[in-house]
Amino acid sequence: MISLQTQKHWHVVYTRSRAEKKVVQELNANGIECFLPLQKKLRQWKDRKKWVETPLISGYCFVNITRKEYDKVLQLDNVVCYITFERKAAIVSQAEIDALRTLLLQFDFDVHVTRENFEPGKLVEIIEGPMVGLKGELIESRGKNKIALRIEQIETSFLVEIPASYLSVVPETVI
Repeated sequence: MISLQTQKHWHVVYTRSRAEKKVVQELNANGIECFLPLQKKLRQWKDRKKWVETPLISGYCFVNITRKEYDKVLQLDNVVCYITFERKAAIVSQAEIDALRTLLLQFDFDVHVTRENFEPGKLVEIIEGPMVGLKGELIESRGKNKIALRIEQIETSFLVEIPASYLSVVPETVI
């Protein structure tokens, strides 16, 4: 049986403003597994354009730690606190981390979305394409071909573009 002291869980830490990449460097230097979802964006200055990697969720970084490493993370310079739920550090499931990693891979694809046959508030699952298996709540339609999808476990909404034929409504479970 795995002890609670040695069992690893994913947690979310809040970082100082614009210090997400520094936190990742500090965590890696201390041998702590972490995940910072980054996306490439084209930034323009007066004299040039450049592709830069920016955090997908600014101010946050995910850490996979044991109870022994909990305080060690808080002692890092650019870590402010853990994101808590009911006064305990919120735990993010491995499935949510995997879904986020899958979502990040999609920035290379041109994917489109329509609202056909889907109503806000319904739980939907992507059943086809590179993001297959990702589940979330359909929040709203934003324009002709875009929907907002909420991934509940990390309480974050993403604007996704995907063909309606790739979505399936998840049947409600009766208790």
